[in-house]
Formats: sequence, C-alpha cells, structure tokens
Amino acid sequence: MFPIDDSDVREAGPGAVTIVLVIINIIAFLAEVLVFRFELRELVRQYGVVPMQILQGRRLYTLFTSLFLHGGWFHLFSNMLILWIFGDNVEAVLGKIPYILFYIAGGIAASMTHVLVNPGSSVPSIGASGAIGAIMGAYVVMFPESQVSVLLLFGFFFIIRRVTALLFLGLWFVMQFFSGIASLGIETAETGGIAVWAHVGGFLFGLLIGFLFKGKAEEMSLEQEERSPRRRRI
Repeated sequence: MFPIDDSDVREAGPGAVTIVLVIINIIAFLAEVLVFRFELRELVRQYGVVPMQILQGRRLYTLFTSLFLHGGWFHLFSNMLILWIFGDNVEAVLGKIPYILFYIAGGIAASMTHVLVNPGSSVPSIGASGAIGAIMGAYVVMFPESQVSVLLLFGFFFIIRRVTALLFLGLWFVMQFFSGIASLGIETAETGGIAVWAHVGGFLFGLLIGFLFKGKAEEMSLEQEERSPRRRRI
C-alpha cells in the first residue's frame, strides 16, 4: 500500500522547494552507497545524532546533517515518497522560505525529542523521518479531508483507492516501522527501532505549525472550490 497522489490546493504547483529537498536527499544517499560505502559506520557516527553527545554539547551540527542521511533504500524511498506527495501543499501554505525553516526545525525538534527520551544512548540517529513527520502533522491539520490516492498491491495485481489524509497516517507509521528491513547493515536508532519518539516529536511539531496556519489553508481551499465550477463550465 503506497500513496501515489493527493488533492492539491490552488497554487501549490510542483513545489519547487520540495523537489530540491528530494534531490538533495537522493544525492546524499547515493554518496553514501557509492562514495562512502566502505566508511558508512564512521560516516553515520560522525554526522548522525548521538543523544549522549548532544546532551554534552558536542557535535550539535549533527542535528542538521542527520536530516540528509538514510540507513537504507526503503528508509529513503518511504520518506521521499511522502515528501514528494504531501510537501507541495504545505509549501504552498507556508511559503518557500518559511517552509525550508519549518522542514529543518521539524527535523531538529524530532531529534531533540529522541535525545531527551534516550539520554544515555550512544546509537546514532539519521534520516528525514522527523521532518517528514512534521509535514504529515501540519498536513493533517491543514487538510484533514484531503483525498489521498493509494496503490494497493495483491501479488501481481493492484487497485487504486482514495482515502482521507487522517486514515493515511496509519500507513505512514507502518512504513516507518518497517524502514529498517532494507537497511545498509549499519546500526542506527532507526534500524534498531528506538527512533519512534523522533517521529512523534516531529509530528507534534507539525501539528502546532499546522494549527497556526490552518486559517490560511482553509482560505486557499475555499478559493479553489469557488473557482472549480467556473473551470468545469468552460
């Protein structure tokens, strides 16, 4: 079961910032597997978030660098798929610069939640899951009735169904749970299953921002509904 489309709000467009973020994450992952494949463990420990170090005031830069590293193909794929589909609407509501700041702040909020819940951990945490969680949190508040097209696979057969954004949240958590299956074989908080609170922290941060911008999102959706009949009559 994978999302393939959602209800775009007016002026959402292709989401230029969202596209750039997806490209940066893919390039970073390709560098991991092609350039640093023999030094992956050291790379992750150097640029991933290690709770003990953060609480000691060391390597604070990892709160940023960890957002662009991933522990496996499925980890990357699931995050980028959701970013691609849902990011454009949130970007349209927030605006490009605020959206960039929101993405980074959501990732940092997620990492700090993980740090506070696991203060004694020396296992590095990497990935955009926290930032993606923030996008999902904001999206659900801004567009709770948005319709999401999902692809349901049954062996060699498939069907496409539309569900609400609220229902899709369950799918997102399942995808995150299984993100360690196709890992690169390196130990991270994600592959070890202890990064769940990072996802929760990012999601709660997104909810907060979503409520702050909910009025603007509703205005954009209303304008779209008012314009739609006119387009159908032409």
